[in-house]
Amino acid sequence: MPLLNPWPVLAARFPSGKIALGLGALLALTGVSLQSSTPSQPPLRVPSNIAWTDDTITTANSGDAVRGLVIARRCERCHGHEGFASDPLVPNLAGIDRLAMWKQMNDFRAGKRQSIIMEAIANELSARDYSDLAAYFSMLPTYADPGDPRSFPQTPPQSFHAGVAARLVIAGDGQRGIPPCQACHGPIYRYRGAPSLMTQNAPYIQQQLDSFGDGMRRNDINMPMRTIASMLTAEEKQALAAYYGAGYANFPNNR
Repeated sequence: MPLLNPWPVLAARFPSGKIALGLGALLALTGVSLQSSTPSQPPLRVPSNIAWTDDTITTANSGDAVRGLVIARRCERCHGHEGFASDPLVPNLAGIDRLAMWKQMNDFRAGKRQSIIMEAIANELSARDYSDLAAYFSMLPTYADPGDPRSFPQTPPQSFHAGVAARLVIAGDGQRGIPPCQACHGPIYRYRGAPSLMTQNAPYIQQQLDSFGDGMRRNDINMPMRTIASMLTAEEKQALAAYYGAGYANFPNNR
């Protein structure tokens, strides 16, 4: 049976510009909607593919430090021969927690943490390599070595800024819901996967706080760092970076 042209019928039945209403009724009867389909919601962004299960914890802690020593040769140009970088914008890896190191490497590989250089390196290595590197760097001493060109520690902060940072490191800020830094990053307690900041470079910490604060870095599980960093003032971020970069976190109660 040939299809009929509905336009003459609609024009006669719905004069004076009401044809659109008639068309809508016709399409409703046929199950066709004039409204555009609801746009699909963007997929929920997962900050990290890592879940701290017994298996992942065992894998992260099962590395071979000797094998890691060999693999680490490719890391020395940026992170230093003894795990202390000469460039203060590059993180120090000496003494890093194994879980923290292992998670960051996996996040680089998955693109959850952005870095052109580190993403390329992480994709060249295997999951076992991550564990071996974590075992090696976690064993490196953090005390001064005259043979390495480390930039740590840096210039101490001004007295006022040291006080601001010390309060945040030791006690946090209860009114804003900010926990003490040392409750996750040591020395009081080490949250699973959180790196120690006690021997970290000031410019690097400043950069990461800024990145977490504006959402450029988003690989923190359950958003603790994005939440905290977004509440910190620019002065507080600078004070914390200088405090850690000067090595003050090793003796927080003396400041």
